[in-house]
Amino acid sequence: MFEKRDWKECLPEEIREKVKKAIEETLPYACAVMQAKDAKIAQLWVAIALLKKELEEKSKLLEIATKPWKAIVEIGEVEKKRTIEKIVTDLIQPKDKDQKEIVDKLVESLMKF
Repeated sequence: MFEKRDWKECLPEEIREKVKKAIEETLPYACAVMQAKDAKIAQLWVAIALLKKELEEKSKLLEIATKPWKAIVEIGEVEKKRTIEKIVTDLIQPKDKDQKEIVDKLVESLMKF
């Protein structure tokens, strides 16, 4: 049969360390946890809340980090449209409003690529 041992010993070292850290991070909330009817469940909820807080913080940082890249892409799109517009206008050389409308539609179509 199986030898009875601590369930955490059956985990890979990396996961075991993460479990240990998650438990340690709940210790500052021991007063609240010990007030619960089931302290083990309360400790799990505290650990989940701490993970959620960390995830939200990371998401905010990621959003801040991606803003410059989004701006670069936006600038690139503006330049792309300007270049396509110039090339198409040079090729077609619209003479009137109708031809200018055709150029605009062609530019919009080419922007999808």
